[in-house]
Amino acid sequence: MQEQPVIDLEAEKKEILKRYKALLRACKRTLEKGDKLLIRKAFDISLEAHKDMRRKSGEPYIYHPIAVAHICAEEIGLGTTSVVCALLHDVVEDTDLTIDDIKRLFGEKEAKIIDGLTKISGVFDQSSSLQAENFRKMLLTLSDDVRVILIKLADRLHNMRTLESMKRDKQLKIASETLYLYAPLAHRLGLNAIKTELEDLGLKYTEPEVYEDIQKRLKEGEPERKKFISKFIEPIKEILAEQGLKAKIIGRPKSIFSINNKIKTKGVPFEEIFDLFAIRIIIDTEAEKEKSDCWRVYSIVTDFYHPSPERLRDWISTPKANGYESLHTTVMGPEGKWVEVQIRTVRMDELAEKGYAAHWKYKDSANESQLDDWIRKIREILENPQENALEFLDDFKLNLFAEEIFAFTPKGEMKTLPINATALDFAFDIHTKVGEKCIGAKVNHKLVPLSYKLKSGDQIEILTSSKQTPKEDWLGYVVTARAKSKIKNALKEERRKIAEDGREMLERKFNHLKIDFTVQNINELANYFKLPSSQELFYRVAVGNIDLKHLKNFRQEHGKIIHKTGEIAKKADQHKSLEQIVSETRGKSDMLVIGENLQKIDYKLSPCCNPIPGDDVFGFITINEGIKIHRVNCPNALQLLANYAYRVVKAKWTSQELISFLAGIKITGIDELGLVNNITKLISNELNVNMRSISFDTNDGTFEGTIMVFVHDTNHLTELMKKLKKVNGVLSVTRLDNN
Repeated sequence: MQEQPVIDLEAEKKEILKRYKALLRACKRTLEKGDKLLIRKAFDISLEAHKDMRRKSGEPYIYHPIAVAHICAEEIGLGTTSVVCALLHDVVEDTDLTIDDIKRLFGEKEAKIIDGLTKISGVFDQSSSLQAENFRKMLLTLSDDVRVILIKLADRLHNMRTLESMKRDKQLKIASETLYLYAPLAHRLGLNAIKTELEDLGLKYTEPEVYEDIQKRLKEGEPERKKFISKFIEPIKEILAEQGLKAKIIGRPKSIFSINNKIKTKGVPFEEIFDLFAIRIIIDTEAEKEKSDCWRVYSIVTDFYHPSPERLRDWISTPKANGYESLHTTVMGPEGKWVEVQIRTVRMDELAEKGYAAHWKYKDSANESQLDDWIRKIREILENPQENALEFLDDFKLNLFAEEIFAFTPKGEMKTLPINATALDFAFDIHTKVGEKCIGAKVNHKLVPLSYKLKSGDQIEILTSSKQTPKEDWLGYVVTARAKSKIKNALKEERRKIAEDGREMLERKFNHLKIDFTVQNINELANYFKLPSSQELFYRVAVGNIDLKHLKNFRQEHGKIIHKTGEIAKKADQHKSLEQIVSETRGKSDMLVIGENLQKIDYKLSPCCNPIPGDDVFGFITINEGIKIHRVNCPNALQLLANYAYRVVKAKWTSQELISFLAGIKITGIDELGLVNNITKLISNELNVNMRSISFDTNDGTFEGTIMVFVHDTNHLTELMKKLKKVNGVLSVTRLDNN
């Protein structure tokens, strides 16, 4: 038996005290009279509550709340209330202390924030996701107090920093949830430094090979980059000093996550990404000179280096909705390399890194009102409680990461909307009633349909009619959560009114047939027609989908409705509950071995990412189709792992007999004579690979082709791709993620 390591409790006590003192130093700038005592009280309670608990790494659990409080104070810049709540954020969930105890010991505000941070415990049903429900609960508190989300982000950041000691499936679940929800949230709140770290750590655990590869290449190119940056900066530094502008100039590498994004979306290899870093010029200037001084710096930079006209971004005149202000330009630097230059002031830089927490320091009214606007929008989404927390989450997420456009009302009032927003979104942004009655719009004085996608700078006049009502297909025209939820509500209300008429029709028919119009009989009838609710039954009766003549086939016995065949109306849903399916499918082991004949589990390879042996995969338990196998970097994986972690099973491939799997390869190159012939010959002759389909498209001397081939595993595929790269005229060979 393995011996347990001996724990030096004395050394741990010293370490806890050391970390607590470091926390107090981080709080120093915000401490007021009596604050130190409050923090000490919270620390003592947390220490006592978690005294026998350890983290997965074996460390005392108290390290975690101290670290979260430290991040709140140091990296986000929050004050005493947040530090107290961070120290206590897990005590209600993990110990006997209740929210009422917190209220008694600290106060109403602290109790509310900690309640928002405490997870819902309970059973999940068919459609809901526990993660989504917890997230909604947290956002309900956010609409009163933004600190709940900032503490949650600090908690998530520390968990991501210490994810090393978790099992692989846990790492996947937490990292996916982070990329799906928490990184976009940090972005939306303007916490740039935290967003970047969450994204990089998320990638490190979802796609470790990709992460390590980019990290290694960045390290290798570092000396050369440093040389280039100092060469670029030198002349600018001199002129700035001559002109009396106090400036700090730094070269920052782009985050690993954003480099990987570029490789994926632009389809370019690492070597061809020109903006692996950005030069940031931060000037120290007075508030009233900020804008003019930033443009002065822009003028100096572009005197030396030619700017790319389409790459100028002015977020100083119109800041992003998350409060971000900066001037971005891309210029042609030494050695023919494009370089991104960001120009901003000390204040703007602090806001960009620490987001809304820094806004309180500057009490910047314009930015505060933007935060208020955003929280107002969240409140609106929450006021329309969807039956399904996942639907709510999708609507909410839509409005987190979207780039913004600016549009104007006829009177010149500016509205900020997400990219791809339509004239109908704009109408709902003005007022619900305007949206519901909208029949069209004039954009820049020209008539456009409701589905017209707005562009920055458009001026929109909404046309309405009192006869108009929201239609089902409107949901396909809008992207904002506000418009979606308002349209859904209006449609629900309309359906409810129609159902009322159906109820009356059904009641008349029941009376005519001398059947009691009771809740039990209505439900039996709904079950007989396999409908989910009595409202659906009434609605279908009203619109004529259910012919009331069918009721003649029913009679009543002891007050209960029975079909004349003697058969009692059957329950529509005699399926097993999802929980039963999950636990039966999981069985004793939580690892699914694919390709083993021993395990007769019904699994399918998911068509959205076509996994093949050798890929990093997981199994997802579906309700009707057994287990579906997805690649970990499948386009749908993030959402599944983030929202339905309890339906995920770990999966690995066994050593396969020679079974062939379908994979797709994309090839680009220069259109030379006989090239296609060379490619197909190589595939079939050299490697004995069967092709299912091949398509090539040529355009002015270049070509792009897609080949679907049958391979045994990832090694087989990699080998094939390596050989294809060597064919004369071929420029790039990549695996298709989505076949």
